[in-house]
Amino acid sequence: MSIKKATMVLEGGATRGVFTSGVLDYLMEKDIYTSHVIGVSAGACNAVDYVSRQPGRTRDCMIPKDKELGYYYGIRDFVKEKSVMNMDLIFDRYPKEIYPFDFETYFKSEMECELVTTNCLNGKAEYMKEREDRDRLMKICRASSSMPLLTPIVNVDGVPYLDGGLADSVPIRRAEKIGNEKIIVVLTKNAGYRKKTVSKGLQKIYRRAYGSYPELVRTIFRRSFEYNKTMNYLDQLEKAGKIFVIRPQVRPVSRLERNVETLHAFYEHGYKLMERKMDALTEYLEK
Repeated sequence: MSIKKATMVLEGGATRGVFTSGVLDYLMEKDIYTSHVIGVSAGACNAVDYVSRQPGRTRDCMIPKDKELGYYYGIRDFVKEKSVMNMDLIFDRYPKEIYPFDFETYFKSEMECELVTTNCLNGKAEYMKEREDRDRLMKICRASSSMPLLTPIVNVDGVPYLDGGLADSVPIRRAEKIGNEKIIVVLTKNAGYRKKTVSKGLQKIYRRAYGSYPELVRTIFRRSFEYNKTMNYLDQLEKAGKIFVIRPQVRPVSRLERNVETLHAFYEHGYKLMERKMDALTEYLEK
């Protein structure tokens, strides 16, 4: 199938991203691709593998078959690296050695891919692209996926960035700005989910950790409000038939899930759900 003039929006959610992997793997197997993709956090990892046309790659990265290739740090390494995950392994060794990323296909693709990051200096979302530099592409993916408090800030072109989900968890407005009439949104949480406000105790921790970035802290504190407002808007668009949304219909895994069987089950749920909804998606894209 030729590339459809449509925008794919991929929410993050750390290991919840295996649901998205299942959805996209089914679409790739059916040779269904959209002209534009916007990925946030784990959605950024899914996005680049969608553009490079590598079904199964994000799944394998998120669910390593060999325990020695696991990306979670133990307590000792967490204290040393100030990260719960081995980000060097995920964004350097994985794409270059262990689960090779097809940079050539990615850079030659006609598809436009934007990866969402949060600029720590101004607290705003940035929609970043890279079409030539392999290391910079992986660094942007890393920045988009760097969860606050759990992973370090990432510098790209001398600017500090964190998880794109802080400033724009589900970039539907960005998708509308691109201008395609068709928008597909892949969420990683159930219908009706809304974020809770940051507790006072956690607010103190954020202020202490990111005192040098006051605009970032403000963005973090406003995240629940902005996220919930976006979800309300998505619900309106979905009811009006203006967008196509696919989201889990079972309880999502935790965002730092480690159980292999649990992760595989959530991946399979995404794959099978997309299979069941394929006729509805086709009807939406063609009407």
